[in-house]
Amino acid sequence: MPNTKTVVPFAGTAEQEQRLADVIARHKGQAGAAMPVLQEAQGIYGYLPEEVQIKVAEGLGISLSEVYGIASFYTQFSLNPKGQTEVNVCLGTACYVKGAGEILARVERKLDCKAGSVTPDGKFSVDATRCIGACGLAPVIVVGGDVYGRLVPDDIDAILDKYM
Repeated sequence: MPNTKTVVPFAGTAEQEQRLADVIARHKGQAGAAMPVLQEAQGIYGYLPEEVQIKVAEGLGISLSEVYGIASFYTQFSLNPKGQTEVNVCLGTACYVKGAGEILARVERKLDCKAGSVTPDGKFSVDATRCIGACGLAPVIVVGGDVYGRLVPDDIDAILDKYM
């Protein structure tokens, strides 16, 4: 049965919680504190799960909706955990018109992991991204920081096998 969305339960540690509390205390009362606190929180946890957003909201004395609005608006933030190896499929215009939708479908089938989620073993996460600025190489994927371009769906298995 295909993996439609793997939900990884939040598993923060006491040390992470203390580091977040220190960050919040350092920024509390400053105008615009939410942005730097969320940046540091993501550095601590690797993403911004609801539990972390609640701690930030309560700690800064702002609404959870304000925190979520910032976390969901800016692409630098992730609301989902990332795998050990991130697979990003560009769906920008140039890539899309050259078949990136088929590339994404092949990645999802190969890893049994839908875009926006992580494989059950935590090895891979798959994301559909906006333009990455390599339009001349369209369609493009980035795997673990390595860029692959001018792809066809049949290229995907060999590329991903390098990381397995």
